Amino acid sequence: MDDDEFWSLIARLDWGHEGDDDRVVEPIINSLAAMPREKIAGFQDLLAHKLHALDGRAWAKESGHRIWWGEPASLSVDGFLYARCAVVANGRAFYDKVLADPASMPKDIEFEVLLYVARWADERQSGASEGFRTSVSFETFANASGWRSLEST
Repeated sequence: MDDDEFWSLIARLDWGHEGDDDRVVEPIINSLAAMPREKIAGFQDLLAHKLHALDGRAWAKESGHRIWWGEPASLSVDGFLYARCAVVANGRAFYDKVLADPASMPKDIEFEVLLYVARWADERQSGASEGFRTSVSFETFANASGWRSLEST
């Protein structure tokens, strides 16, 4: 899966059902389930890369008071991961803006369900899911270069 195809899938999120995350992601799950398993895995890998790129102190500090509590790196680890998901879910232009300017990170917004769409699409397609290995980890603190400095920025 290439970057354009990834962002095309993200653009299918149905925000008309905001508040019902399962319904918001349903169009992506349907689209992925109709693709070869390699494409589903490719989606998960690109998602991991995008989340990994946002994994750093500069973005964490801008995530809002429910997620970031202060130095040294005091934060809700899961909340920060879900906040990064919200950035991706808001599309390519917003993602690029936040990646370039951590101060534009949305405050106290999360979209955890994005983490599961590839697995759910795989389950829908095959009836079972073994999960996907990604070439980078999307977990908080996995991007060591984003957390190198302990000084306040």
